[in-house]
Amino acid sequence: MHPRDQTIFALSSGRAPSAIAVVRVSGSQAGLVLTTLAGRQPAPRQASRRLLHDGAGLPIDDAVVLWFPGPASATGEDIAEFHVHGGRAVLAALLAAISNIPNARAAEPGEFTRRAFENGKLDLTEAEGLDDLIHADTDRQRRQALRQLQGLLGDRARDWRERIIEASALIEAGIDFSDEGDVPAELRAPAVKAIRALHDEITEVLAAQGHSERLRDGLVVAIAGEPNVGKSTLINQLSRREVAIVSPYAGTTRDVIEVQLDLDGYPVTVIDTAGIRETDDPVEQEGVRRARARAEDADLVLWLVEGGRAADPGETQSLVKSGPGRDQSGGSIWIVRNKIDLGEAGDVGSGVEFGISASRGDGVPNLIDALVKFAAEFFGTTEGALVTRARQRDLLRRASDSLRRSLELVEDGEELAAEELRAAAYALGRLLGRVDVEDVLGAIFQKFCIGK
Repeated sequence: MHPRDQTIFALSSGRAPSAIAVVRVSGSQAGLVLTTLAGRQPAPRQASRRLLHDGAGLPIDDAVVLWFPGPASATGEDIAEFHVHGGRAVLAALLAAISNIPNARAAEPGEFTRRAFENGKLDLTEAEGLDDLIHADTDRQRRQALRQLQGLLGDRARDWRERIIEASALIEAGIDFSDEGDVPAELRAPAVKAIRALHDEITEVLAAQGHSERLRDGLVVAIAGEPNVGKSTLINQLSRREVAIVSPYAGTTRDVIEVQLDLDGYPVTVIDTAGIRETDDPVEQEGVRRARARAEDADLVLWLVEGGRAADPGETQSLVKSGPGRDQSGGSIWIVRNKIDLGEAGDVGSGVEFGISASRGDGVPNLIDALVKFAAEFFGTTEGALVTRARQRDLLRRASDSLRRSLELVEDGEELAAEELRAAAYALGRLLGRVDVEDVLGAIFQKFCIGK
């Protein structure tokens, strides 16, 4: 039997032990599993209390069971759910009993969602939204993922694809059926108008998104500087707990320390790096190398200096220039003057410089407010963001490029323009996970009464 035809089961709630555990079964044998363990099937979509028994008739647990016959279910297949007490022994007995049912096997990672996608319950963007929702750590991540799961991008992409197919049908009807009396003689003008509108819409979406797809991974902020300037003390202040060892001895931090923060709903990874300096210690040399690498890859570098000391412009600019896509004006590196409680604040008026006391917390709230503002500008408007993954942005860009080329080619040859329209529709089909080669012909026959 093909794996897709087998019935799958898995624990769908948190790890044991827990108060309640939910075990889901999906597939053609789900009804048999439910009847074997619970005695009989309950009414569809109604919770029912049952004493579960294994294949030998031994009791497993006093449980609540539910029955969702397909195709009106989450996966499009028959689904049974067992809500049992979340002890390890209970779950072990229940899963063992289910595995003894013919053609029932443990589900692979993501297999329930994949079956929902294959059965048309979710498109690919909604499946990605579900994955993002499960892994959301902040409120902004949760809201963005929920909008994707509800079809924010998928609905727009389906609309765009249908309109591309309609425009393509007009172009191809002019090519293949120009001698048919039922086919209008002038089809190019409305097709060009539709293509131009589509191109403008998709281009506008791409231009407005900023770094919204990065919200899944978060902003990366590296704290860098010479040894013993207070980097570890600052990361402890930002995280409000002691995650890094603080010592008066230079070179205490040898490896990279990462802390995940939630700043006003924005996910931010703050990195404490080893002090950057010349050293003969091979272990510290490796720490300095890693510190430079992480700082170069970070979205923002907080370069710490002591009080009134000047930052080495050669050192800071080397980080800015090395990082991919960095702003050469210095917008991605901030000078943070630490230990202002010692009386040497230095010049803190340039807009990218901050004065703080990492040990006492002076100035740290202002630094955090600036980080929140930086994150808001970096991610752009995420409340209505359509693009949440690099894959989505790439496919939308391909569709936009194909539409642009079709507009450029339509005057030279309708065949070339039609090919670019097919490429645009294919890109959006890949975005949704739905690619149907018969769509264009279906639109032509339906609209123009071909073959009468």
